[in-house]
Amino acid sequence: AVLALLGAVLGCRSTPSTLTVVEQVDLDRYLGRWYEIASFPQYFQRGCVATQARYSRRDDGRIRVENQCRDQSLDGDLRRAEGVAWVENDPSNAKLRVQFFWPFSGHYWIIELDPEYRWAVVGHPERKYLWILSRTPTLEEPVYQEILARIRAQGYDLTRLNRTLQPPTP
Repeated sequence: AVLALLGAVLGCRSTPSTLTVVEQVDLDRYLGRWYEIASFPQYFQRGCVATQARYSRRDDGRIRVENQCRDQSLDGDLRRAEGVAWVENDPSNAKLRVQFFWPFSGHYWIIELDPEYRWAVVGHPERKYLWILSRTPTLEEPVYQEILARIRAQGYDLTRLNRTLQPPTP
């Protein structure tokens, strides 16, 4: 999620949780552009619309995280943040850490993932953060509702969830 990962870096503690991640993530398939469909509001994303993230492989094997959003409106100023992510000691590749400012890093756990990598849900073990991501700026409403049901089953309070304004698809 765009700029959203920045907040995951601040104030996160490693605490055990029953939050379930997906069984396996093919990181090469996960790379590329993702649009934020909905998220829990965070101070570091205040005013963000048209939020996107782009993930790419770095030479050292880690993942480059490039987040961007528009400020206040679809025509607003572009805001960007760049960071790095890596897999926590987790064979599923579903538990990552992300860092925008050294030495702080935060959790980026992939808790739901479409088998075709069309959408994903990123959470935090303490359920502080939540992002619904898609390869396209919109999700079909039945798919979105199914995702919400799965997130609710994971113990998330969906009253905190806000949909993200994205530009209309051509």
